[in-house]
Amino acid sequence: MDSNRKKTLAAERQPAARAERFRRVRDAHQSETAEDYVELIAELMEEKGEARLVDLAERFGVTKATVNNTIQRLQRDGFVTSEPYRAIFLTEKGSKLAELSRERHIIVRDLLVSLGVDAETADADAEGIEHHVSKATLDAFRKHLAKQRR
Repeated sequence: MDSNRKKTLAAERQPAARAERFRRVRDAHQSETAEDYVELIAELMEEKGEARLVDLAERFGVTKATVNNTIQRLQRDGFVTSEPYRAIFLTEKGSKLAELSRERHIIVRDLLVSLGVDAETADADAEGIEHHVSKATLDAFRKHLAKQRR
């Protein structure tokens, strides 16, 4: 094992470094649902002109009650607006998050495809990875893809 790898492994074993990695993962897990919901709401609005609770429940494979609870939380956090028995709409904050989430998904998926992963698997895997990829790693993915496209 080379000396750089040994230094990296030693640094990773430090309690503060490890705690920071776990904190980042916990933060990513907390935002996953919001990101998935606003991304799907934006997609439904493009496809159908509106996003309805029943459509979200069907696409996520969960109950309407689960979607309703999540929408209430997204309303509280300022990502969506809705009224009883009406469609769900993204706020400006929600639209920005949806756009960022979609961009991350596309970049991760495209990188996986460039590595030889089939498109369907890459799309499914990107669904999880997109929430955990750091800005630095995402920027590296972008650079790599840009070089490939030249």
